[in-house]
Amino acid sequence: MDIGVWILNLAVLFVVLESDLGTRKVTRLRVLRPVITAAAIVPIFIGDLATSGYGLMLEIAGIAAGLLPGLLASAFMPVHEGMVNGRRCAKSRAGIGYALTWIAVVGARLAFSYGSAHVFGRQLGEWMAAHSVSKDALTDALIFMAVVMMLTRTALLHLKARAALTRPRPAEVTLPLA
Repeated sequence: MDIGVWILNLAVLFVVLESDLGTRKVTRLRVLRPVITAAAIVPIFIGDLATSGYGLMLEIAGIAAGLLPGLLASAFMPVHEGMVNGRRCAKSRAGIGYALTWIAVVGARLAFSYGSAHVFGRQLGEWMAAHSVSKDALTDALIFMAVVMMLTRTALLHLKARAALTRPRPAEVTLPLA
């Protein structure tokens, strides 16, 4: 497999964990940074897109396969209303479950990448030849999976933050003076 898969996966893992672990304020930059990262990295590593056959199906499967772990990771990152400098804001909290989800998924993609080059390369090559799947289509599917997982997490973070700030606040209790 291409070194691009390794670089992209490790970059995604770093950006997401660095911006999410712990309790963090949800800012515009925090939501946009993964989108900017994807926009910058993807064009560098995407090969010739498959436009038909099993190559296209594999690329679409990569997109679909990124949704589920993105949803799972997001489930481990609740968002609540908080205060910073006396102003309301949305805050997320991501811990070990969130980190382990990302590490497991990225580790599985990297293990597949390594295995395809060093363990089961002949079998994979035979399958690819029999189904007319190019190396680019396989690499693209893995890249799409990584990016869709990251973008799914980002979209859900944004939606949860908006929801946290639009929930009705509990009525303030006023105590009588006397």
